[in-house]
Amino acid sequence: MKCDEIFAALAMLEKERGIPQNFMMGKIIQALTTAYKRDHEGVENVIVDVDEDKRDLKMFVQKEIVEEVENPGSQISLEEARAMSAKNELGGVVNIPVNNVEFGRIAAGNGKQVIIQGLREAEHGMIYDEFNSKQHEILTGTVVRIDPRSGNVVLRLGNGAEATEAVLTLNEQVDGEELVEGQMVKVYLVEVRRSTRGPQVLISRTHPGLVKRLFELEVPEIYDGTVEIRSIAREAGNRTKMAVWSADENIDPIGACVGQRGARVNAIVDELCGEKIDIIKYSEDPAAFIAAALAPADVISVTLSDEGKSCRVIVPDDQLSLAIGKEGQNARLAARLTGYKIDIKPASYSEEA
Repeated sequence: MKCDEIFAALAMLEKERGIPQNFMMGKIIQALTTAYKRDHEGVENVIVDVDEDKRDLKMFVQKEIVEEVENPGSQISLEEARAMSAKNELGGVVNIPVNNVEFGRIAAGNGKQVIIQGLREAEHGMIYDEFNSKQHEILTGTVVRIDPRSGNVVLRLGNGAEATEAVLTLNEQVDGEELVEGQMVKVYLVEVRRSTRGPQVLISRTHPGLVKRLFELEVPEIYDGTVEIRSIAREAGNRTKMAVWSADENIDPIGACVGQRGARVNAIVDELCGEKIDIIKYSEDPAAFIAAALAPADVISVTLSDEGKSCRVIVPDDQLSLAIGKEGQNARLAARLTGYKIDIKPASYSEEA
């Protein structure tokens, strides 16, 4: 049966949406065979033959040649088969053409619906592939709408057929940061999940990975691997501690991140709406690393525990509150940065002991 309209539609979809014709044709064949089996009880094998050059589709019902027919939908008698061709033998199979009128009715009833469904599936697949390849990267989205009840923000990510909407939930937003419709905002792509309603893109403004990627964009030495970010601890909207290191002794990893007159780090602070960023030098020596992590406080000594990852740190009496930080934030971030449980004591405690 000539199907010029179907082939023309598939060619247009491939050209305009980038959806392969063979993908859509596979969906159409699947729908046609399912529809025929639904309308004809007992039919087991249905074949759709595609001739792309002639833009022609043909449907056949495949039946087994038997002595006595028990299921007319899947079997044919040897006598009938021999009437079709003298070469047919018992136990073989024959392909019986479905007449064009019936095939046309089935195609008309299912073609449009299948194309729409196949188009949706293909677009979902393209969106998933597009964003799955960008996991753990920074994306720029446009604020589409803000839910006044939940506080969730819907962002539009990407362009064209691969564009999709993602929800920046309230707990993934930075406290005190106000977003408005139409605003361009950078987000961190945490994960892409498949769902029945299409790909689900999980994004965040609070993830430590956002800070890491921002530094990669701003600092060439990090992007090319000359300077490495070894660890990050973040309390979004307030403070981030980042440990950096370089194998090149001629490179100052902290200076590279800060930039001339603080230009590089300030650009990131501005993007994060004033969030403070402490950049420290990573050390393979745990004691030296812990002491550096408690900056801006001075550290007199670090004593590592014999068991487990814990330590006691002695600081000058007048630096105790600085080392602990407001509501314990400095000590908390230092512990997360280093992976050690840190017990901070003043110098007078050491003398008393």
